[in-house]
Amino acid sequence: MIRFGLLGCGRIAKRHAELLGGNHIDRASLVAVCDNVKARADALAAKFGVPAYEDLNEMLARTDIDAVAVLTPSGMHPQHAIACARAGKHVVVEKPMALRLQDADDMIRACDEAGVKLFVVKQNRFNVPVVKAREALDAGRFGRLVLGTVRVRWCRDQAYYDQDAWRGTWAYDGGVLTNQASHHIDMLEWFFGDVVSVHARATTALVKVETEDTAVATLKFRNGALGIIEATTAVRPKDLEGSLSILGEKGTVEIAGFAVNQIRHWNFVDELPSDKVVVEKFSVNPPNVYGFGHQAYYQHVVDCLLHQSAALVDGLQGRKSLELISALYESIETGQEVALRFEPRRSKLGVIS
Repeated sequence: MIRFGLLGCGRIAKRHAELLGGNHIDRASLVAVCDNVKARADALAAKFGVPAYEDLNEMLARTDIDAVAVLTPSGMHPQHAIACARAGKHVVVEKPMALRLQDADDMIRACDEAGVKLFVVKQNRFNVPVVKAREALDAGRFGRLVLGTVRVRWCRDQAYYDQDAWRGTWAYDGGVLTNQASHHIDMLEWFFGDVVSVHARATTALVKVETEDTAVATLKFRNGALGIIEATTAVRPKDLEGSLSILGEKGTVEIAGFAVNQIRHWNFVDELPSDKVVVEKFSVNPPNVYGFGHQAYYQHVVDCLLHQSAALVDGLQGRKSLELISALYESIETGQEVALRFEPRRSKLGVIS
């Protein structure tokens, strides 16, 4: 049994707590929650019958906690993850793992020195349609990759950003590229491989925040393929889609839906009998929001801890995604194409004004 503590009891914590505290994950349990806002911690603790803490160090002093899910604002992930590691707890940190590459390096180093594992939450990799597309990629069914596109067309109005002071700030959140689109950017890189260079533009169109609510970018991959990122929270009046398109010389797959969870197109030059099964049985995630994604992700984490196996998204994978996002912001600030690997100079991400 892997016993979890939750740090941060805001919006996303409800999903994590339901899984861990609702017996949805085999060999995992929720044993404590912590938030510096006592009312939030108390509410979550009461629902699942576990102790609530305001002080992280008090929760970390417990010997019956094996791992901590860090669900605090993104800019606070490094200090909290490092504290958990030094207390000997494995770390599960929400996306993005940090806002600065140096902070990501410090987190990785702290976990290595403490002999604990670091997991970065990328639950969309476990969506059934995404899993099937990845299997097709690994089998070579796409042939030479040509073009990859992700589209995040969501609605986040001013009320959303006003819920918490950290939302839409450079120091603690970042914009649509860092927050809402980070999963999609990760999947684009996961399918197409290393990025050579990026060119991005952004604007703050419909809300009053420090960061962008709308961005577009083009990418060049090391394998010669091109990529496009379209990300916005300025869709009105409601969410439209979150999608991934994979175009290759021998096939095309588009996974759409609200959160990359529904196969829209599944076409290959060399058809297989199994293609019909994929479209009929695996084209849409089950209706239960906890059926896949986060549930499959947490089951993966538990299995890794129990069997000492490698994580699909460890600290190094999380850092790789952050480096790409940082390059996008560098390009936005300079107006120039930015090569990977690079050192951020003008990117505002993670900097307190």
